[in-house]
Amino acid sequence: MIKIRPFKEEDWAAAWHIIEPVFRAGATYAFAPDITEAEAHRVWVELPTATFIAADEDGTVLGTYYIKPNQPALGAHGCNCGYIVAENARRTGIASEMCQHSQREAIDRGFRAMQYNLVVSANTSAIRLWKRHGFEVIGILPQAFRHARLGLVDALVMYRQLSSAE
Repeated sequence: MIKIRPFKEEDWAAAWHIIEPVFRAGATYAFAPDITEAEAHRVWVELPTATFIAADEDGTVLGTYYIKPNQPALGAHGCNCGYIVAENARRTGIASEMCQHSQREAIDRGFRAMQYNLVVSANTSAIRLWKRHGFEVIGILPQAFRHARLGLVDALVMYRQLSSAE
């Protein structure tokens, strides 16, 4: 059983162990593959509204996600999230649980919609998962991502309304 809970600073070493290889791979996140640990901490923990940890019953960290406003001020009612699951825990439902959790958190925090700004078109498993959770592709950004192996590939903008507009 997976428990999703708020990030604590003592979680950082385990979270970084999961985040680092994903950022270094240059296949799904736009961060520089040579990002420093301090900069990764800033973008994953310090800048977002909240960061969460998915851990098993023994407390082993298997995934992490953040939530933040997608835009400032007049666009802050929509949020954005980033998710990473440990390589050895993928395809076990953790990303799905984090997605569901993030949608509940977003609603509780007053967000009205969730938008993923740069879903790499080659990340087909993520695209399938987000669609299963109610996200639609609302735009295609031609050659917007410089994939480490594939070169320039399209990126998708995916969106989901969380509650009716005011």
